[in-house]
Amino acid sequence: MRLKARVMTTMDAFRRAVAQPGRWGVPAMLACVLTTSAASADVGASVWSARLLRTPSLPMPGYLERIVDPVLGTPIVRITDPGRRLLPDAACNPAYCRHRYSSTQAWNADQSLLVITKGCPDLCFLDGHTYVPLFARRVSPHHDCKWHPTDPDKMICVHRTGIDVWTPRMNTWSAVSAPPGYSQLEFGPYKGNVSRDGSMIALRARNAQDQLVAFAYHLGTGRKFPDIPLSDLAASNLYVTISASGRYIFVSQLTADGKEPAYVFTVDGDLFQYWPEHHRPGHGDMAIDVDGADVYVGVSKSPPDEFHIIKRRLDDGRVTVLAPLGDASHVSARNIRWPGWVFVSYQGSFEHTSAMRYPAPFYSEVIALRIDGSGEIRRIAQTRSTMREYLSEMHASPSPDGTRVIWASNWGVAGGPVSDYVAHVTTNQAVPDN
Repeated sequence: MRLKARVMTTMDAFRRAVAQPGRWGVPAMLACVLTTSAASADVGASVWSARLLRTPSLPMPGYLERIVDPVLGTPIVRITDPGRRLLPDAACNPAYCRHRYSSTQAWNADQSLLVITKGCPDLCFLDGHTYVPLFARRVSPHHDCKWHPTDPDKMICVHRTGIDVWTPRMNTWSAVSAPPGYSQLEFGPYKGNVSRDGSMIALRARNAQDQLVAFAYHLGTGRKFPDIPLSDLAASNLYVTISASGRYIFVSQLTADGKEPAYVFTVDGDLFQYWPEHHRPGHGDMAIDVDGADVYVGVSKSPPDEFHIIKRRLDDGRVTVLAPLGDASHVSARNIRWPGWVFVSYQGSFEHTSAMRYPAPFYSEVIALRIDGSGEIRRIAQTRSTMREYLSEMHASPSPDGTRVIWASNWGVAGGPVSDYVAHVTTNQAVPDN
């Protein structure tokens, strides 16, 4: 039944492409035909039994052109074009034009806007559905702005001396009462997020004695929680962030030999957990598990689950392996309205993955992975990303409802221009049986 559902879905997409050639174009129609013939490929409903799929060649789609993944059947749109003038006052960098990062929300809360932060001289805002450029806004480089998770009009912006609420459409700013006596406030830096309900953030700052500290802050009431003295911890600080529930502060450190241990504190400043292992996990995101527990889901780089996708509870440190050994690079849980799942970016090539015989046989691909330990997956798109430098990493990041995911790709050309692509998926996407 699942295979039949995929074939019927693909044929429906082909009929739409034929009926709307101006919207979809010849490459999209060809991709639909290819998908129909490839629908019998084993894409696997479980991460434990998935099979290695070869990526067929496919011309890079044009700007705002819609195609269909020839193997997985997912509609894809190329939404940026390096070197193109998006707006009268904003042009993309010829080398790259892309979203920020996997754990940074690209869409606003109602998905009416999408922000491009890298390659635009300003912040470029696109229509969240059609991806047509709408407006650009100049923001100080000292402001670190993230979408509010529940209010589609707002971004939360942290700068050296305070916190602002910004409304990009109207370009209006309002200051949040920042805690006195602190300087060099940072939203992470970089990897900070807002709690899922939009009320709490974690800040890194310098106190009046010029000591590096972290603390939780309630955006609604202006309550500042106790300081966590980062200088008292082993190693130097990389970043701090709030948990999805707003109950914990996660502190990532860096040792002199390049290891990344972590601490978990309550927002009241009490040490709850110390994870001495390197990067176990890292390159991931905060989520709330099906039982309401705060978890960090990411890539482990330490035994006994090195290079597996794992989730780790913040309250007791318990680890659950979610996916076997593979070439995963980043995990995102920005699908806050489709809980219980994360989106995983897999890097690498067919040749390398085949030679390594990875039990998780994915390369240059985005998958959705259920975090209950069942191994259930949705194989979403082959990204055709050839990693050469940081900006060519795909950093797949889903929309809040999980029906779309954005990633960066140079379309298989090492050193080539990096564009953003969006795959349109459904959370109950049918996949062929094994």
